[in-house]
Amino acid sequence: MAKRKQRRKGLAVTDLPEHLQHVNLNAAGIDVGSDRHVVAVPAGRDEVSVREFEAFTTDLNALADWLTKCDITSVAMESTGVYWIPLFELLEQRGFEVKLVDARQVKNVSGRKSDVLDCQWLQQLHTYGLLAGAFRPPDQVCVLRGYMRQREMLVQASSMHIQHMQKALQQMNLLLHNVVSDITGVTGMKIIKAIITGERDPQVLARQRDQRCHSSAATIAKSLLGNYREEHLFALSQAVSLYETYQAKIADCETAIARYLGSQPTRTDEEPPPGDKSVRNRDRLRGGVDVRSQLYKMTGVDLFNLPGLAADTLLTLGGEVGFDMTPWRSEKHFTSWLSLCPGTKKSNGKVLSRKTKRSANRAAAAFRIAAASLTRSQTALGAFYRRIRARVGPAEAITATARKLAVLYYSLLKHGSAYVEIGQTAYEQKYQQRRLNSIQKQALAMGYQLILAT
Repeated sequence: MAKRKQRRKGLAVTDLPEHLQHVNLNAAGIDVGSDRHVVAVPAGRDEVSVREFEAFTTDLNALADWLTKCDITSVAMESTGVYWIPLFELLEQRGFEVKLVDARQVKNVSGRKSDVLDCQWLQQLHTYGLLAGAFRPPDQVCVLRGYMRQREMLVQASSMHIQHMQKALQQMNLLLHNVVSDITGVTGMKIIKAIITGERDPQVLARQRDQRCHSSAATIAKSLLGNYREEHLFALSQAVSLYETYQAKIADCETAIARYLGSQPTRTDEEPPPGDKSVRNRDRLRGGVDVRSQLYKMTGVDLFNLPGLAADTLLTLGGEVGFDMTPWRSEKHFTSWLSLCPGTKKSNGKVLSRKTKRSANRAAAAFRIAAASLTRSQTALGAFYRRIRARVGPAEAITATARKLAVLYYSLLKHGSAYVEIGQTAYEQKYQQRRLNSIQKQALAMGYQLILAT
């Protein structure tokens, strides 16, 4: 017994399990709020180990000064709404190592809940190195992210006013949306603006038809016989005005994006190789900004060779994950972070579920949108999507194809490789050969041999 006690007294810190060693002795925890932040530091660093600061900039500077006084080098904080962003950026500028953690993963299991206990619990977990920080891109990526999210908001608001235009036309029984594919196209906007200016003759309105429109002038004129009520015309006029206002703001946003991309450091001064028609149809934003040339000079690879990835999708990916893949050790880590890989749920040696976990990751959503666009694509990825869809359904097929796109995106940026499209026919031949090889192995294992039927 005495020997056991003696052995316990001589136990060194390095003899403890790795997850119990004090990894961050100079760690602090911050419970973030909308109007105040509660900060905890190790005991003995000051007269009080927990202090409360308001969210004003002067108070944030005082918070950073107090952490410096307490010899803090690493800070952990919860990701609460957008309230953490000013404090996070200020602490990073002051030289602190800041970890942003998911509030759902650091719940205090004791059952007691208060701001003081929360920040102390964060500080304790961070001291023992038990917190994994969320991915936070560098500042230049955050700038692009801000532009792209602003553009996304403007596009959503613009589409809302398109619905208002359709509602006003439907209430007057002007079925323009039945004869043109897009009422905001050339034909649709000419006719709508003529209606707003006072034209009511269907034949005159039908002459605004663009020559590329599939519907005839007679069909368009037939759809424009309706009940022109004053209140609906007023709603239509306001919806058009708001739609055009948002379109102008979207154009300004795209100009700012182009200006920002042009100011970024480049890896090459060469232009991308000439692409086929499918690449030329998706290499620009709606306003005509050439994204392909800018991204090629920044990354040194032609990301537009990947099927389904258009200019807006690639800019969204650039704003959410950037073009530097070093934060992820492999493509498996990357797809796991995106929540595009099968989940792991096992108990008692049995697999309970492999369902992909839900995620609000915008980069994953961009990959899913790109995968869904390959429904009729004659590419290898299009053939892969249709094969998986026939077996397990469209939802699983979109996830599987999005994962393949994410792996290709990672590989191109990580290794500087180029994507070579083999086409649908070559993919199907390779798949049939893999199936044949598998069947032959199964037959040989059972003592049989396959013979080609004449």
